[in-house]
Amino acid sequence: MHPVRALLTALLPALLLAACGGATPQSTLKSIAYGDPAKAYLGMTKAEIIGCAGEPHSTYKSGASAETLTYHYSGAGPVPGEAPKADEKKKPGLFGVDKKKEDKNWTCSASLVFENDRLARVSFSHKDVRSPYDWQAEKDPKKAEAMRQEDVPSCPFSLPRCPR
Repeated sequence: MHPVRALLTALLPALLLAACGGATPQSTLKSIAYGDPAKAYLGMTKAEIIGCAGEPHSTYKSGASAETLTYHYSGAGPVPGEAPKADEKKKPGLFGVDKKKEDKNWTCSASLVFENDRLARVSFSHKDVRSPYDWQAEKDPKKAEAMRQEDVPSCPFSLPRCPR
């Protein structure tokens, strides 16, 4: 067997696997290297999560047996804050119960989806993310190039006070 043919035979399955699901090689590498930061918490009950992450910023129902808790945080992940004062009552919002919006310094948001009272999935995002194409609308070429070169802000996620 020719060495080139052997190499192609060995690489073809890996290339096909990497092409599946629309994943880019970079995202595939990241998922292999970093894993799922929320995986350790999947399956925990809503009470367990609230016990170690504190009261969420907001909650909303999604279906008969699903509920989403949203946390705003800075740093590694949601941690319990100060207990609300007696005169601070939760007010119903558009999507459910909203906590009083006091913390304006948060940088990350985590949405924890519970199905049948068990954590099913977590998504998190940075508050200041902008489209990777915004630089194209910038008229000043120097500013446009600086915007194009910027790193995408990221949000680390963990529940530092959760025993897992």
